[in-house]
Amino acid sequence: MNAPAPVTPADTLRSALAGLLEGLPPRQAAQAVERLIATYRGATPTGAPILRDRADVAAYAAYRMPATFEAVRSALAAFADTVPDWEPDDHVDVGGGTGAAAWAVQATWGGRRPVTVLDWAEPALAVGRELAGTHAALRDIRWQRSRIGSALTLESTDLVTVSYVLNELTEADRTALVDAAAGAARTVVIVEPGTPDGYARVIEARDRLVSAGFRVAAPCPHSDTCPIAPGTDWCHFSARVSRSSLHRQVKGGSLAYEDEKFSYVAATRLPAAPATARVVRKPQIRKGQVLLDLCETPPSLRRATVTKRHGDQYRAARDTDWGDPWPPGPPPSP
Repeated sequence: MNAPAPVTPADTLRSALAGLLEGLPPRQAAQAVERLIATYRGATPTGAPILRDRADVAAYAAYRMPATFEAVRSALAAFADTVPDWEPDDHVDVGGGTGAAAWAVQATWGGRRPVTVLDWAEPALAVGRELAGTHAALRDIRWQRSRIGSALTLESTDLVTVSYVLNELTEADRTALVDAAAGAARTVVIVEPGTPDGYARVIEARDRLVSAGFRVAAPCPHSDTCPIAPGTDWCHFSARVSRSSLHRQVKGGSLAYEDEKFSYVAATRLPAAPATARVVRKPQIRKGQVLLDLCETPPSLRRATVTKRHGDQYRAARDTDWGDPWPPGPPPSP
């Protein structure tokens, strides 16, 4: 008789989110979600929290938190592959809202560690604390109200995450935040929407981190200038997200999932071993061949055609996904 599958952080989070909208009229939740979508997709920075009250936070958490969790978990997994014998002793999540990145760190490395979530929206911190209380390893998170901007100061820590925050800030505040993270952390992971604007913000942050002495561990196989000519394309990836009833109510459709597009950079002072190359578009599987769009070292973009006559490489290519390292397997030693 097979043993039941272990309960994962994703399972616990999904269960905790399921009851979050109880008592909130569906129409009110849908209206809050629609407003938040318009705000997060916009290009106008704000000097005030986007999440204004519990209704906003409940709608955001139920609708957006699973997508943020999966995107950050994907970025962290790519980084973790480059430092297989390391895990963070502590973690600060800047602009973390309801704590999706804290859940993603737990899903990546497990264990207990001091975690601080900083956000300027007290309702978001309150709901984050409520949700974290459902997972034993997350109950001791410190939820701290903090203005995210030029006045931000961070204590020394192993890991700083900044997810879906830079799009809310002015250019000056973005610069201050990235510089504060670089001054405090051994590793910085930044995740933004997988749009041309989101990618531009990630590249801006990437350049500042490299200038501060960090090495890019993922997704790039190098720390040199991105080979994408500005304005011609953008680097982004995809994470699959289970769709809740609120997703279906707001967006329609019958699929049980959707794909979250995101851009990210994971930069570190650790002796990481980046992938030799990374798949930067969804592989195209055709009869007898697989087409892989790769970012490589030295910095370049190349389409590789892997055919049946390549034997094991062809079989590996058929199992390779968008965002995976190429060739598959453990990274080279740092």
